[in-house]
Formats: sequence, structure tokens, C-alpha cells
Amino acid sequence: MGSAMSQAQMATVPTRETDVAALLLTRGRLKEADFARAQRLHAESHDGTLSALLTRLGLVSERDLAEAWASLLNAPLLTEKDAPALPPEDIELSLRFLKMHHVVPLAADDGRVRLLVADPGDPYPIEAVALACGREVELAVGLRSDIDGLIERWYGQGRSALGAIVETLGAGTARDDDDIEHLRDLASEAPVIRLVNLLIQRAVEQRASDIHIEPFENRLKVRYRIDGVLHEVEAPPASSAAAVISRVKIMARLNIAERRLPQDGRIMLRVQGKELDLRVSSVPTSFGESVVMRILDRGTVVFDFAALGFAEPALGGLLDALARPNGILLVTGPTGSGKTTTLYTALSRLNTPERKIITVEDPVEYQLEGINQIQVKPAIGLDFANTLRSIVRQDPDVIMIGEMRDLETCRIAIQSALTGHLVLSTLHTNSAAGGVTRLLDMGVEDYLLASTVNGILAQRLVRRLDAQAEWYDAPPEVVQRFELARFTDERPIRLRRPVPGAANPSGYHGRTTLLEFLPMTDALRRRVMQRSDAGAIEQAARAAGMRSMFEDGLAKAVAGVTTIEEVLRATQEA
Repeated sequence: MGSAMSQAQMATVPTRETDVAALLLTRGRLKEADFARAQRLHAESHDGTLSALLTRLGLVSERDLAEAWASLLNAPLLTEKDAPALPPEDIELSLRFLKMHHVVPLAADDGRVRLLVADPGDPYPIEAVALACGREVELAVGLRSDIDGLIERWYGQGRSALGAIVETLGAGTARDDDDIEHLRDLASEAPVIRLVNLLIQRAVEQRASDIHIEPFENRLKVRYRIDGVLHEVEAPPASSAAAVISRVKIMARLNIAERRLPQDGRIMLRVQGKELDLRVSSVPTSFGESVVMRILDRGTVVFDFAALGFAEPALGGLLDALARPNGILLVTGPTGSGKTTTLYTALSRLNTPERKIITVEDPVEYQLEGINQIQVKPAIGLDFANTLRSIVRQDPDVIMIGEMRDLETCRIAIQSALTGHLVLSTLHTNSAAGGVTRLLDMGVEDYLLASTVNGILAQRLVRRLDAQAEWYDAPPEVVQRFELARFTDERPIRLRRPVPGAANPSGYHGRTTLLEFLPMTDALRRRVMQRSDAGAIEQAARAAGMRSMFEDGLAKAVAGVTTIEEVLRATQEA
């Protein structure tokens, strides 16, 4: 594994820092302006290496930098989990040296020592280990946090980075949390600040979309939602719950004295080179306030249908509906199914100088250049219905409504569609056909619904397999049960399954979309006028060629994008 590096090779490492920066720029992990600023600061300070400065300034994440170095040096990228249970016995290096330079020996034999380093751009520790051990150094690249954790585990007291911070909190956190001034002081102290920052940093590193901080009687639970699934992670002790939650509320500019009512706020942060927008929600529970932070990474969101997993036949129907000058296009699905991202992608496609686009949202999740976005404020009477009445007089071509929540909003949207506007909105239903019956149940007249709705898109998100997933021949009973032969001409039919590893325990990376698009044809309009149920409407749509979400999922499983288990998990309620 990995390549042993000679002294001559090590000497060339610093000159490759510009190569690493170029690789980061090419991969989109570093911005040109940020790199130029880091170069100026490095030239002025001469403090450490340029690559270390990039992570210290938060311009690049530890993982992105480590991946770039590993790729450039053709060295393995290892995590703390890849390390053996015990350190090599015959290597004696100063603990202070290991901590200062963030290096740790993993293994050794007569001729070589394998060294895990966080910053290959600094030749000194590599040369020092080679000299002290009298052996050639074989380089492996690791994350600084992993290396520090490994040093602590092997040579310290076995504490994690979070545990080390918790030890500095002191006994003050266990005091009565009704003392608001004491809580405010505690939440402003360095250990609590570092603790919350570490929780957010780890969430970003693990690609989490949400951070859940939940107090219980004897413990504080922290969970990250990664690719739609919650994972419990290391958490601070229960005694620090009030301080941690108060710190989050201070960052979100919420009232820390108010713990009887739910509160909402937002935090703007730059973490590891990423501009983050955190939506914070706190609600009172039996043992304190439960806090959820939704992480919106404005730098990585892609408003492109192909990248989101949209494919035929649903994509063609959706684009046809968007091409019409008026009418209503609805996107349905439960919370967290990607409806808002789909609408933003549609708006990005419609956003041309010839069109005026206005949105009414709660909340405005991403800022879109050239689009007028309105945040509703029900507390002052600025709700969906009142805002819609006003924006119709703004002469828009396209209107996006965050959600059809009540009959009044639906009627104004229908009126807008009848008067020549294209209206996009969302509904909370399980299927496309269910969107029709939901609007009828809300009190929308059937003739208005039939004449204004262009189409209804239903969607779910499933986890996407990573590059390490393996192909296998699908068992005959699986092929027969799910009728997989209709999705491919290849024989035998093959599927992919996840291969969990130390770097990615789940074997999945990212998510893709499962879709069904119901176009409002004449046959379906007659069904709506007859007030047919969702089953009859779906049957008529299937007869006209609509592919269900489940079938779309099976097609993606046969293509190797995801697994049948994921498809079943996401679509069984639909």
C-alpha cells in the first residue's frame, strides 16, 4: 500500500504545494480569490506551509486537502479507523513532536517506517523521523483531526477531541440552568464555543444535512442526518446541555431566556472553505430544548435536472409543463424529498431577461440572482395569501409559491394561472395522483383544477451508491418479483450493492431522485371532473404512459445508481 519516499523525493514535496493548490482549484474545492489571499498572507508571515494556512483560514476542508495530497503523491489516504489497535513497539518519538507536527507512526519493519502525516508539504517532520529511526519513510496521508485523535488514543488518556474539550468545561456547567446570566457567560467561554464549532465542523465533514441536539434525562444526544438517514455521534455530557444549546441560540440571535416557546433563527458561517447557512429551530421538550440545525451549503448546491437524477420520461413531461406560458405545476412529496430544490432548478431554467419571476417562500432557502424572492412573515400579516394578492399587481410572468397550505392560497394561485401566469408550487402528498384529490378535498372546484393544472410531479430521494460498490448477478427470484427484464436488454441482469469501508461506513455517497410525472391530459381532466379517487386517476395516467416512482427506482437500481432496498425504503408509503 502506498509508495516509499526517498530523501530526494521528500525534498521536492514543498515545491508541490502549488500543484496541490492547482488540483484543489480544478476540483472546485478552492476559489481563486481565496488562494490569492492565502498566498499574500503566507508571503507576509512565512508561518508554516501554504497548505496548512489554507485549512487554518477555513478556505479548504481537511478532507479535501488530504485527498488532494494523496492523489498528487500517489499515497494512501487513511483514517483513524485504519490504524492498528496499538502503536509500533520499536519506534520511540517525542509525544510533543508528534502533537506539534501532527504526525504519527503506524507501522515499522527493518527498512521502513510508515508515517501518517497531515501536512506532506512540510518536509521537516518527515526528515526528522527518517533520521531518528534510521529508516526510509513510507508516507500515508491523514486528516489532522484523525491524527490528533490517534495520538491521544495511543499516547494520551484515550480521550477524543470532543472529550478533551469537555474536560476543560469544569464544574460550572452542572449549576442551575435557570440562572440566565450564568448560562450566557458559560455559552461565551472558549470551551463551549470550541465544542459547538467542533459539532458543526464534524457535521460538515460527514456531509450531514441536519444536526439534532436532543436533551434527555441522563444524557445529551447528538445525531447527524447523512444522505437522509440519522446517525448518532459522540455527544457532550448531559451537564453541558444547557450551555451547548444556549451557545447555538446565541449564534442564531435567539432569546436564551425564552425556553417555553419554539423559536427559529439562522446562522451564517464559513466552515472549511464553505459558505454555510444554518437554519436553527428550537422547541421545548420534557428535559430542555431540542435544537435542530439545517445545513444549507450554498457552494455545493447544483440546480441542474440531470445532476439531480431526473431522467425520461418524467423529465420530458416536466420540461413540457415548464415551457407553457400559463397554468400550474405542482411538486409533491413529504418533507425532505427535495421539492424546493426541484422548484429552484425549474426557476433557474426559466430565469431569462424576458421573464419577471417572483417567489413567496417560508423560508427563502437559497438566493437566486435575478429573481424577486419574498420571505413571508405571518406575525405581521405577511402570509402567503396576502403576499400573493400584492405580487399579482407586480406584473410577473412566473410565480413560485412555497407551499399550497390553504384554500385561499390555492384560489389565488388558480386565479393567477387563469390570468396568464405560470405558477409553481408544492404539496405534501404521497403520489402525483394524490395531489389532485388533496386539492379537491381542500375545496378547490373541479372545473378550475382541470383547466389550470398542467402537471404534477411526485418525488423521493434515495441514497446513491459510491464508486466502490460492486456488481453482482441478480437472483432469479428478484428478477421475477420486480420484473427487472423490462428495464434492460443485458443478460444476465446485474445489480450493485454497497461495499462499506473505513472512509465510508455506509457505502453510499449522496442522493438521487425517484420521480413520477402526471401530465394533465384530456382523459385525466375528465376523471377530475368526475371527482375520481387517486387510484382511478393513477390508473388512467399509467394507461397514458406514466412511469411510477417505484418503476423509476427499479430502473435506477438496474443502472447501478442505487439499490432495490433503497427504492423499497423510499417508496413503500407511496
